[in-house]
Amino acid sequence: MLKNLYADSSAIDSEMATFRRQESIFITIDLLLLAFLFLLHTTFASFWGTPTRALVVVLGIAFLARTFEMIWLQRLSQPLSPVAQRALTWAWITIDLFLAVFLSALTDHEDSPYFALVVVPILESAFRFSLPPVIGVLLLADSLNFYWVRQYFQRHPPLDISEYFEAGIISLIFAIVGLLVWLLVNQLRRKEMHLADNLLELERTREKLLQEETLAAVGRLSSAIAHEIRNPVAMISSSLATASRGGLDPTQREEMCDIAAKEAARLEKLTDDFLTYARPRPPQITAAPVADTLAYVAGVCRAYASGKGIEVRVEVQEPLSAQIDPAQIQQALLNLVMNAVDASPPAGTVVLRAGRNGDEWVHIGVENHGSAISTEDLPRIFEPFFTTKSKGTGLGLAIARNIARAHGGDLVVATNGPQQVCFHMILPVPNGSIAGKAHAKGEDGQNPHR
Repeated sequence: MLKNLYADSSAIDSEMATFRRQESIFITIDLLLLAFLFLLHTTFASFWGTPTRALVVVLGIAFLARTFEMIWLQRLSQPLSPVAQRALTWAWITIDLFLAVFLSALTDHEDSPYFALVVVPILESAFRFSLPPVIGVLLLADSLNFYWVRQYFQRHPPLDISEYFEAGIISLIFAIVGLLVWLLVNQLRRKEMHLADNLLELERTREKLLQEETLAAVGRLSSAIAHEIRNPVAMISSSLATASRGGLDPTQREEMCDIAAKEAARLEKLTDDFLTYARPRPPQITAAPVADTLAYVAGVCRAYASGKGIEVRVEVQEPLSAQIDPAQIQQALLNLVMNAVDASPPAGTVVLRAGRNGDEWVHIGVENHGSAISTEDLPRIFEPFFTTKSKGTGLGLAIARNIARAHGGDLVVATNGPQQVCFHMILPVPNGSIAGKAHAKGEDGQNPHR
């Protein structure tokens, strides 16, 4: 885009907002310069003479014209085309050059202060045009400078040759200023174009990496789904094939059918988990007591935990509420608690804790006293279909984290020690700010809220 805007450092900025800002700056400079020169003329009237009525009228017209242009630019709703922008710029360059000569003539002094107005068109051309137009404006400004000296001494002889030397020095200063500004602006525009190229290349690289990562993720997901489905399907197929053979007694046939039914149920659960992960339902957020949610989850899990000799305990520091969908949070916590029960040693304890973390967050901890998660597995535990259990689907933790993030919070591993593993679910409190996951989580699953 910047190459189109500044091709060969010659095109006027086609973005209206940028052009409006730039033009407003030049208008302000012009207005301040007009006011300053008139004040200077009035202050040193003994040297330049009292400003004539014609001079005051011309200055007033110029001041009003620039002011009306400023108002018009600010109220302009439709953007100007590049051609219109260029035409407006050339119009004011011409007007300012003419104004400098005309006001100098009205002052009728060899050292008229109003010739300083030539600086504005020089700066404007240097900022907006390529080198040839800038040189053209400089030559025109220098020519007008010498023209004014010649015209003045034709009306007020004799000729003072030193005035030509002075005009030459002023013209040289104009040229240096104009060329220096053009060089600086041109260098800045080239850097902007280079930066735009780099940003464009980075964006293309990012899109390419995202596409490749998406394809890789689809490949991994497809492979995992195929692997998870293949095993129960194979078991169902072989069990039914065995059951259909002759020579089996009813007990063996019933055993084969029972295996097929269990594998079918496992396949159904896998399908349900995958659909939950792939198409999560948006949470129906409401302010709900955290203690009630934890009590429900603990009650549901106690029968399963008791069969393994595991105690499930709830610890809540104070009455707490969180902005949650109770059903979804219960589902996420059930996955965590069931994993904690499976990872606990006999006669172990699984603790559900809840507490406030600042004014905006509630954290729910699910803690067990089993073995630590290995350093190799820790970075992957939230990946879909990753599991270390022989009968696990590998979707429980992935679903739980998705639910937490859908609520504006997160799920992280807060503690991973030899005798203690604790997952923290961070959730927003009622009327608290729901920050994004970047706020809620830390690097590698470690969280600043824990």
